[in-house]
Amino acid sequence: MKISFELAAEARDDEGKGASRRLRHAGRVPAILYGGKRDPRMLSLNHEKLVTLIDDEKFYSTIIGLKVGDETQAAIVKDLQMHPAKNQVLHVDLQRVLPEEKIRLRLPIHFKGEAASPGVKTQGGIVSHRLADIEITCLPKDLPEEIVLDLSQMKLNESKYISDIALPAGVVATAVLHKKDQVVVSIHSPRAEEPDTPAAEAAAAAATAAPAAAGDAKKEEPAKKDAKK
Repeated sequence: MKISFELAAEARDDEGKGASRRLRHAGRVPAILYGGKRDPRMLSLNHEKLVTLIDDEKFYSTIIGLKVGDETQAAIVKDLQMHPAKNQVLHVDLQRVLPEEKIRLRLPIHFKGEAASPGVKTQGGIVSHRLADIEITCLPKDLPEEIVLDLSQMKLNESKYISDIALPAGVVATAVLHKKDQVVVSIHSPRAEEPDTPAAEAAAAAATAAPAAAGDAKKEEPAKKDAKK
């Protein structure tokens, strides 16, 4: 089992919103560690250290060595809550990792060969990415460092699905496992589309309404003449 990050944590006893606020004022982040056939454990993490890790995509898709006192527990990040207006981590959910238990993680897809693909290079197509990551399940020892999807042989009007991604032995995409395969990427012809803006919609509505208004006005003229008679 490969440990990609080390993160120190402290045990905590206090729960509730008030306790969490006090932790945040002290530069700590409330966290919970659960799973692994053990009771959940309340922890706190150093906010400054955490902020240096959260921009790294691997932080969410690899195994972390969580050090609490003299004990180091392998874990994965299951959820991370951010403040809506500040660069502040509010809470972290962590799951224990055991060597004999399968884990489920979302891994980013790294696309390669787009510019060299016939669909783009010689046929003038546009690449449309439908998915940026996929969920996989595997034993911790089989967790891949990255997922790569090669587009270099794709032609115009072709698509690649989750099932087309080459995964290492022991790694399965959960969507395929549950028979819910999806398009990951496609190459299609460029096409002009109407701008989807309020101004464009108003102009289109006015253009449609003008002929109708003119027709109604013509229908009213004979009625006016009859009234004069």
